[in-house]
Amino acid sequence: MCDTFVALADATADGSVILAKNSDREPNEAHEVVLVPAADHDGGSTVRCTYVEIPQARRTHAVLLAKPYWIWGAEMGANEHGVVIGNEAVFTKVPHEKADGLIGMDLLRLGLERADTAEAAVEVITGLLEEHGQGGGCGHTADLRYDNSFLVADPGGAWVVETAGREWAAQRVEAVRSISNAITLGRDADLVSAGLVRHAVDEGWTRSATQFDFSRDYSDFLYTRFSDARTRQCRTTDALRARRGRVDVESAIALLRDHGDVAPGWSPAQAPGAGLLGQTVCAHAGFGPVRISQSTGSWVSHLGADGTFTHWVTATSAPCTSVFKPLWFEGGVPTTGPQPRGQYDPASLWWRHEDLHRATLVDYARLHGLYRDEQLLLEERFRVLAAQATTAQQRESVSLTAYAETAEAEQRWTGSVRAAAGRPSAPGLFGRAWRSFDKAAARPTT
Repeated sequence: MCDTFVALADATADGSVILAKNSDREPNEAHEVVLVPAADHDGGSTVRCTYVEIPQARRTHAVLLAKPYWIWGAEMGANEHGVVIGNEAVFTKVPHEKADGLIGMDLLRLGLERADTAEAAVEVITGLLEEHGQGGGCGHTADLRYDNSFLVADPGGAWVVETAGREWAAQRVEAVRSISNAITLGRDADLVSAGLVRHAVDEGWTRSATQFDFSRDYSDFLYTRFSDARTRQCRTTDALRARRGRVDVESAIALLRDHGDVAPGWSPAQAPGAGLLGQTVCAHAGFGPVRISQSTGSWVSHLGADGTFTHWVTATSAPCTSVFKPLWFEGGVPTTGPQPRGQYDPASLWWRHEDLHRATLVDYARLHGLYRDEQLLLEERFRVLAAQATTAQQRESVSLTAYAETAEAEQRWTGSVRAAAGRPSAPGLFGRAWRSFDKAAARPTT
């Protein structure tokens, strides 16, 4: 389960466009950030996506992607022209196609590779959806299949796109918008697929075209309810509206770290619904049939009014325990070790951070308090350095500095947290769940 939100120029502090997302996936589903250069392709060539091969475009743009290691597509990303996209799983009444097709993450990457504006990306995504359909397993170890929604932005504005099978609806964003794991468009879409309304009438989901409501008529009630999507979307929407005219990178990061209205001493072991159900924007996996998702990567794009596009990434899980670091296309992505996979590998950045993250979960409030202040000061320092960097060489240097200083800090924090923890894992059912995640990843806990 994920959360994506956007604030347009009239809602931000500096006239920029800011898009942010937490990618919530299985706890051992390692995340990576990659830069794919622009390329020209021969006519008639094809591209292999996660499950299917489709005709390749003659030209693909450079893209910066944050993605699960095993998927061709991405959970969120940007291209060299300042188009940024985040996607969400949504659950609908439309039966999944028997044959595999494009999954939502593939559609996201294809939109970035083939479009130079947000509106063009909407056309790419919806066109490919109608032509190839969507389908295929989207879970790391679980057989999870779903439809998708998207927030698509560029420096000039943003669109919401929500899908059900090969049908879709889209709406232009005004000021602020958030999406979660539920269809939000009712009767207010600006664009819809040709068969969207007729299909609902034919299936008996609505009495007539005049009574059609996309969210009501197409949503699968059970999965949408258990995703807790409405609660999280209201949370992010209310926060953005409250800061209208003052949204900035710092507040976007804070919102990605949101755990709701919690008391001092709160722990992820104390999740909504007595720890069995519910989820917060900063998602923490735990015990129970629904709490299987963890925020495995986080992203904030700052599309400056001056044409500067800065992308803040964790490249690690749990934004509340991670440091957001700046990247630009001009500076590239620093080397972070071998590609992370589903098994523990301390040579990779993602798994090294898991040592800190999972050690902190033993006694979250006390142990996170050991490094939270330094974590925020590091990010403040990186924002100052990023604002001062104007050349490709300077931006590369800032990214390298941010990654190096974060690595050094997290190594220290991990040692301090382990020394202060007094035990290898959290108590109770929450600790039991994380011991099972560690065992599945062959991660040592002593």
